[in-house]
Amino acid sequence: MTGQDLQQLLLAKWGRSYGIQIRRIQGKIVIQIMWKYLEQASFPMSEAEYLDHLNAIARYLIAWDSIQQVRTFIEQTRDRPRLGKAVNIPLDLGERSSEWILE
Repeated sequence: MTGQDLQQLLLAKWGRSYGIQIRRIQGKIVIQIMWKYLEQASFPMSEAEYLDHLNAIARYLIAWDSIQQVRTFIEQTRDRPRLGKAVNIPLDLGERSSEWILE
């Protein structure tokens, strides 16, 4: 998966290139689909910066072997990002989670 693949997944589901963040919430790794999107005039990144950011996210997903988890969640969720409310995708990293969570 590349950043462009990730963008296409977002576009296919919601019709917008939403921002994505990786966060640690309550000791778990979560992918957040934010409410701001590339097509907005106020979006804080250029298209090139956005794709670089998505490529970095995709590299993490590959390293965590979590691409299918994210793809399935996005395809099946009824939630959509809206102002002040991100769509949270909890990642199940299994026994490897301790490798990625630092206190």
